[in-house]
Amino acid sequence: MTSAFFTRKRDELVPAPHARGPWSPDMLHGRLLGGLAAQALEERHAEPGLRFARLTVDLFRNSPMLPVTVETTLVRDGRRIRVADAVISTEQGVIARASAVLLRESEQPAGERALVTPAWDEPPPAAPPTEGDGWRPPFDLWWVTPFGEPGRAWMREKHLLVDDEPLTPFVRVALAADFASPLANAQRDGLRFINADYTLTLARLPEGDLVGVESTGHVSAGGVATGQVTMHDPAGPIGFCVVTALANPVIGGGR
Repeated sequence: MTSAFFTRKRDELVPAPHARGPWSPDMLHGRLLGGLAAQALEERHAEPGLRFARLTVDLFRNSPMLPVTVETTLVRDGRRIRVADAVISTEQGVIARASAVLLRESEQPAGERALVTPAWDEPPPAAPPTEGDGWRPPFDLWWVTPFGEPGRAWMREKHLLVDDEPLTPFVRVALAADFASPLANAQRDGLRFINADYTLTLARLPEGDLVGVESTGHVSAGGVATGQVTMHDPAGPIGFCVVTALANPVIGGGR
């Protein structure tokens, strides 16, 4: 992997130039805030036998390329359920927050379920990703379907998040989940919505470094949109992600 998005300096995380997002050259990419929240929550509140089942990330304020801090709070610690929150701030104030639910692992119930999400029929990519025109994402991206159509894509991180700290499966999928918005909300002439949040739900963590994202729903009216995707790894579906988004000037377009 190449250079990290952030460097630790005392209590702050200082962004590198490639931490910027597609909407503005002076704006931190929202996906990184979800990744930082996931990393901090996992470092401080994970425990063997407890599984991260939900992560909600609220991206309620655009942030320039400023150092950030991440603070976490244990909200509830029960026998089967643990809840923890994270707050991400810069010198200008709070820019994002997150909430995680950890559930105790147990024996899988027997019997057949009436509805089971099937594995998709897209094999892992066999060739390097093709780089398109315009903004180039700071991660490997393989479009399985054309941009703006019911979307399918494979993703793989190529940067570490903070210094030389390894990317865990939970952080990988938290970073990938932000891509639910462009996948569910894009149209053929570009992306006209910017997401305000995302909620990732997981039955299990991804295996390996590839995460697949498949759009499965979009509804919008009056400049407000909601979209949903199914999250995959090469072994099958792992969970879902739902986003809300606001109308915004178009970016991108094409593969």
